[in-house]
Amino acid sequence: MKLPPQAWAETPGGSTVLRALDAENGTTRLVGGAVRDALLALPVTDVDLATALSPQEVTQRLEAAGVQVVPTGIAHGTVTAVTPDLIMEVTTLRRDVSTDGRRATVKYTADWREDAARRDFTINALYARLPDGEIDDWFGGLDDLEAGRVRFIGEPLQRIAEDHLRILRFFRFHSRFGRGEPDAAGLAACAARANDLMALSRERIREELFRILVLPRAAETIGLMLSLGVLKPVLPEIVEERVENLAALAAREAAWGAEPDAVRRFAALLPQRAGLGTAFGARLRLSRRDTARLDALGLPDPALPGDPYSAAYFSGAETARDRLLLLGDEGHAAWTALEGWERPAMPVSGKDIIARGVTPGPEVSRRLQRFERDWVASGCPLDALRIDALLDAALS
Repeated sequence: MKLPPQAWAETPGGSTVLRALDAENGTTRLVGGAVRDALLALPVTDVDLATALSPQEVTQRLEAAGVQVVPTGIAHGTVTAVTPDLIMEVTTLRRDVSTDGRRATVKYTADWREDAARRDFTINALYARLPDGEIDDWFGGLDDLEAGRVRFIGEPLQRIAEDHLRILRFFRFHSRFGRGEPDAAGLAACAARANDLMALSRERIREELFRILVLPRAAETIGLMLSLGVLKPVLPEIVEERVENLAALAAREAAWGAEPDAVRRFAALLPQRAGLGTAFGARLRLSRRDTARLDALGLPDPALPGDPYSAAYFSGAETARDRLLLLGDEGHAAWTALEGWERPAMPVSGKDIIARGVTPGPEVSRRLQRFERDWVASGCPLDALRIDALLDAALS
């Protein structure tokens, strides 16, 4: 099997980097996800190169060719080549000297197989020589890719001990590329070492979990993880019974034309309660925006589904549409009605209330709030006659 021709390699930036790093003679090769995805006819979004050259020589060659070089991971042998049409990571061949489950100490090597042996799964340890497309495969990755099998390189327990995040990556890669039952040895190792996840930063856990949540088979994958107790050490609040909510939400997203959203899908898995975002936002280091979204989805809105405009006006259209997706099929009409809806400006102010004879003070605020509530419930009309009628009602 050979790698098909890669369009990025023919761009000015791609061809310049490959030529500067002697790819034609195999000194530098395409590696990992770019090879895997190209063989599966998927879009190649990240171009990673492995090279026998030292980081210093990579930098010198690229700068001599007019390519900007950023030392993004120089401690681990990685630099980033930045061109006008392409960004590529270039990493010198390496081997692990020591690992602690979170980070590794590495040394450079001249052995391509040794570099491949430190990677996680066989389908991620494929190297392609450009431009001819010859594939280097030392661990059966091509056969696993064809079979839809995600398999650790070597002993699964050892690979997980090297990097605990591989537990979550195993499930994510199986969800994306696997067919049939997961690899039994890998599954058993992930279940046995689930407590290792507690040693990871919450940011790394969140990133992997959110990547899993937006996949087409998210409910199936999360259900499998819960059945094995994999998430219990870090997210004990998520229970198997909630997976049905996630599956139903994913089905509605597909039927209604909504893009999968990790925060919304996460909310489907969690017990509804006030302060949801605050609790999980702190634990998973969520952004302020995502924390606020999760907080808003922690409790249902009594205005939905019957009064979508009020819900959208007071809590935001995005939140209202999220709540309708979580609510169930009965919210479809309201969800559709809010598509493209933008919050209008209130056409009445306190001055208008006072002009109608209300004495300045708390009563003005009370009347204004009544008008706003009725105006929003009426669909936020902007014609003068309707506004006057609603204002009359608020002052009666």
